[in-house]
Amino acid sequence: MGRKTALAGWLRELDAVELRDILALRKDAADRRPHSLRALADELTTTASLRAAVDGLDQACRDVLDTVLRLGDEAGVEALAERLRCNGKASRAELKRALGQLRARALVWPAAGRLVSSPGLRLLEEEPPRRITPAPRTPRRAPQNRGFADRAAITPATSTVDGVTRLVDLCDVEQVTCRAVLGLRELRRLAGVLRSDEGRTRLWVGLAVEARLLAVDDGRLVPTVGADAWRAASPAERLTALARAWPRLTWTPGKQRPASAEASSSDSGDRTRRGLLEGYARLDEDEAFEHRHEVVAELVWTRPAVHGRAATEAALVEAESVGLVALGAATALGRAVLAGGVDEVAGRFVPPEAVTAHLRPDLTAVVAGLPSRELSGVLELAADGAAGGWRFSGASVRRALDAGHEPDALLARLASVAEHGVPPTLAHLVREVARQHGRITVTPVACCVRTEDPVLLGEIAAHPSLAPLSLQPLGPTVLASAKPAAETLALLRAAGYAPTTAAVDGMAVVERVPRRRVEPPPVRAATGGWRTPLTGHEVAKLAAALVERERPRPRFVLPPVESQRIGTVRLLRDQSLVLPDSEVVLLADALVSRTSVEIAVANGPRSTVKHVITPVDHAAGNLKANCAPRGEHREFLVSRIRSVRAVTGV
Repeated sequence: MGRKTALAGWLRELDAVELRDILALRKDAADRRPHSLRALADELTTTASLRAAVDGLDQACRDVLDTVLRLGDEAGVEALAERLRCNGKASRAELKRALGQLRARALVWPAAGRLVSSPGLRLLEEEPPRRITPAPRTPRRAPQNRGFADRAAITPATSTVDGVTRLVDLCDVEQVTCRAVLGLRELRRLAGVLRSDEGRTRLWVGLAVEARLLAVDDGRLVPTVGADAWRAASPAERLTALARAWPRLTWTPGKQRPASAEASSSDSGDRTRRGLLEGYARLDEDEAFEHRHEVVAELVWTRPAVHGRAATEAALVEAESVGLVALGAATALGRAVLAGGVDEVAGRFVPPEAVTAHLRPDLTAVVAGLPSRELSGVLELAADGAAGGWRFSGASVRRALDAGHEPDALLARLASVAEHGVPPTLAHLVREVARQHGRITVTPVACCVRTEDPVLLGEIAAHPSLAPLSLQPLGPTVLASAKPAAETLALLRAAGYAPTTAAVDGMAVVERVPRRRVEPPPVRAATGGWRTPLTGHEVAKLAAALVERERPRPRFVLPPVESQRIGTVRLLRDQSLVLPDSEVVLLADALVSRTSVEIAVANGPRSTVKHVITPVDHAAGNLKANCAPRGEHREFLVSRIRSVRAVTGV
């Protein structure tokens, strides 16, 4: 007997309550609505169903299951206890608990004094377990004001929104080479430009791709058609999109790999992230975990198929960066990601967009919150990014002057965004650099770039990806390039501009082209079947129906008279082609019970003769009967009887 047949046989021994408990834990098999216990056994042994069941086991249950598979036909409770060294009372109790969990999932069940495992299971570990892995210490909790975690999450959430915003802006003006993934070299370059580390930059790329703000097109990472609306939205709306995208990230957290540029992959990082967030959301709103390593250890033991130690720790860092977890507790934003209503609470985790900056006397600039696009453009014109803000220097101011900006105009633009005005130290720096900035220069020129739009010319001169050209202004509408025309044209086109090869006077002319936007890839289909999941009541009803269907029923034996009547009806029906079924039944009842009926017998083609008879026998198509009123014995062909009527008083 095969193990699938053995599973079906064991299921037949269970009552409706036990079967309901199995279906509740194996919902994927219940959702297929099997019509019999044999069909249920087929569903329970599919590869997908077994994988889902094993993935829900804790480490102790996996140790016991792996040992059962290794023992094979020799598997038994005592053999298991000996192999796993369950000599004490506690270890015996843990073995009993694990076997109960495996039985409740129909993975291992007892039969004839031994343990039988479900067909289709494979060994879980390369090395056999030496003992049952004990459960780690329950994470300790401490009371905490429910508002502390939310306030602590404001800074990292704001930083993430700012980082993704700068990433989208950078991909809009600069070529970011990308295929299916963003290479490590390009990832490190992006991290340097964005003033971040590789881990945070990888997270920003993943969030932007999953939120459908960036997509790969022709080997480049470019904004999608929805990026402009997201960029123009408020900081709260931008955070809402990123917070919703984080649990859907499928690449494994913390894995040293290039950043994924696809919205889906074969990894199971989404289960790791959601499981971590659900673990923190189990806390009361006025509680927090004292030690994060205890939380990670519990998750790794509880669901080892989903939570690896390194991946879970990295997922926790990501959750803190997005503002979903802080100070050992789930924030209101993190709870809203699981329960819904993110847009209602996101505004509490990011300040409004800032349009002014505080220019300090120490030549730094600080923005309270997320800078607007206009404010970022002004600050990046004459300052370099630094930790916590921007810093002005002689080189950064000289860069603005090299782009053709006059000192007074530059100071006026800085004053328009300065919250407390331009400090004297910054004004002195600008004028000192301008005084030393030579009025007459000798520049090696390989070709010239010309446009009728001075603003566009300044944009080209300040473009970071065009730095190899060493562009210098020769006039309001002319830039000098240190590279030949062919190289200059190639770099201009790569940066998103459309220069002509040459004008009439031999100089290249450049114009602005529409910004590149692509359609994001289609949303990946949700995993799972097309059937609607069963509710708890429906699962109980299905279990009861399966048990009732398999219950042996007593064989029903007809009484002899009833059996004789049915047989007579069949014979008369075959011999008469004109009598309706009701009259055939009436004639059969009269024959079995020896009662009188009136029959009409054909007498020629158009006439009949009626007789009141009491049938006494039937053979070879002839009906033998006694005729009233004298009781003479006669025979009638059944095929010639045209009607049958009940009579009374005879």
